[in-house]
Amino acid sequence: MTDARASAEASTPGSANGAADSLLDVRDLAVTFNVKSQKLFDRRKLELHAVDGVNFRLARGKTLGLVGESGCGKSTTGRAILQFLEPRRGSVKFDGIELTSLWRTRFGARAWGRELRELRSRMQMIFQDPYGSLNPRMTVEDIVAEPLRTFRVGDSAAIKKQVIELLIRVGMDPRYRARYPHEFSGGQRQRVGIARALALRPELVICDEPISALDVSIQAQILNLLIELKRELGLTYVFIAHDLAAVRQISDQIAVMYLGEIVEIGERDLICDRPLHPYTKSLIQAVPVPDPVRERARVRLPLRGEVPSPLAPPSGCHFHPRCPIAIERCKVERPILRQVGDRDVACHRAGEA
Repeated sequence: MTDARASAEASTPGSANGAADSLLDVRDLAVTFNVKSQKLFDRRKLELHAVDGVNFRLARGKTLGLVGESGCGKSTTGRAILQFLEPRRGSVKFDGIELTSLWRTRFGARAWGRELRELRSRMQMIFQDPYGSLNPRMTVEDIVAEPLRTFRVGDSAAIKKQVIELLIRVGMDPRYRARYPHEFSGGQRQRVGIARALALRPELVICDEPISALDVSIQAQILNLLIELKRELGLTYVFIAHDLAAVRQISDQIAVMYLGEIVEIGERDLICDRPLHPYTKSLIQAVPVPDPVRERARVRLPLRGEVPSPLAPPSGCHFHPRCPIAIERCKVERPILRQVGDRDVACHRAGEA
């Protein structure tokens, strides 16, 4: 590991705390995909760096919000944490257990090992699309009961009782458990997905944009439900979203991602009220203020151009082609995630007044 990466790990929020009170510890996580070139007659395989060197530590019972534009690697990070995707490099420790070492090679391909399958009951995911993530040929009762039957948690009568209790907990009428997903609204389907994720009483839940596909009037209901479940069950969340208002409401810490990297991470109110990275500032300034006088008086930090392709990221700081305060150093030297005051920032100019 390079000195830069070691410095980034040492300064990650929570690294000073004992490992005993942390449930999730992610170090130098990287995920790449091999894709075909889009150029005519070019048969080369290109390497897309979806996630590149992500570091954070999440305490038990807390929520980390992952924020960023579409394509920045938020969902890929969540899937790599649960080992739905095998990381290219890095470490993911869940309750002190190294997950990346639990893969096995079978018939020339990499597959989950038995130990990793057993840990599935302690780690679950709530997906973005509540319709696409539910089997349309299964009833609600079968969908929620599936993980219980897979892990053989009780007999048929006990499983049926647990399904009813789970549906009541997420605000669903258990009398409708014989219906199919297409007979419910988007918000109701998402409640079914939440009930399924909670069936095995997990400790860690990855919420992959669970409210972005819902109507605005329903988003607040689902968000309040997640907050209530966290308080009642002592859950630990990684909450992935691009809505800063929702992230601020549910999160204890916020990590801002850009082109596969975390560029700023710290306590929720610090990030939202006093951001240091210019990209974080631009995200916060994009959120409208419901006061016309204050909205007109706001000073915005304009961004130039479009998000670069992860197939060919810029040299130095990946954000420098769009950054309004970039200097020559930003074009040639890649900033590390370092401690600046009360949070960590990957910016050469973060310490300036």
